[in-house]
Amino acid sequence: MEFQNAKFETERALPPIKALNPTQADYLDALRKSPQVIVLGPAGTGKTWIAATHAADLYRNRQIDRIILTRPNVPCGRSLGFFPGSLEDKFAPWAVPVAEAIKERIGKAAYDIALKNGAIELVPFEVMRGRSWKNAFVLLDEAQNATPSEIKTFLTRIGEDCTMVINGDISQCDLDRDSGLRVVIDIVAKQSLPVPVIEFSCADIVRSGLCAMWVNAFAEANL
Repeated sequence: MEFQNAKFETERALPPIKALNPTQADYLDALRKSPQVIVLGPAGTGKTWIAATHAADLYRNRQIDRIILTRPNVPCGRSLGFFPGSLEDKFAPWAVPVAEAIKERIGKAAYDIALKNGAIELVPFEVMRGRSWKNAFVLLDEAQNATPSEIKTFLTRIGEDCTMVINGDISQCDLDRDSGLRVVIDIVAKQSLPVPVIEFSCADIVRSGLCAMWVNAFAEANL
């Protein structure tokens, strides 16, 4: 395996990721046993944090060469085109939650080196067609905002020795058309594909009591 050299800020053994509820335990088990996992549920349940931290551990332990992060360009406010810099620079603000989780696990210096060397890569959907990945952890975040054609493009990029996570919350879809995430879930169910689907509920929110209160309040208001 080719591995991008990076000096981790801490050489001590890190504690394993600890599940805070049974659904998180199921999620971690699926990540360890399956090359593809779909994870659903509201904000604050640890969907993205667990995926990013697990990816960082695989990278730190030299079990993968690269971490790939992508997400659909469907912002709540300004589009990517209004941000300065290259396409990667425009995409970077959306990657902050994953980046912070990885930095916590491998250290900021190692993260910066990996990002510079391409061992950690932010890949906007605009430049995904024609790409392929192998020996990598690939995370599609906010997948509810991917169209069926976009999520098809993503799924057909995956090569050998990859772990792939599709992460999203169907209730937060910002599209004015069918969600690709919903299409994929239906295909997995109808064709009995060997892809675990982990679904968190409002009861699984671990971010804070206030986060849980508002998620439940908006759900009660059908918003």
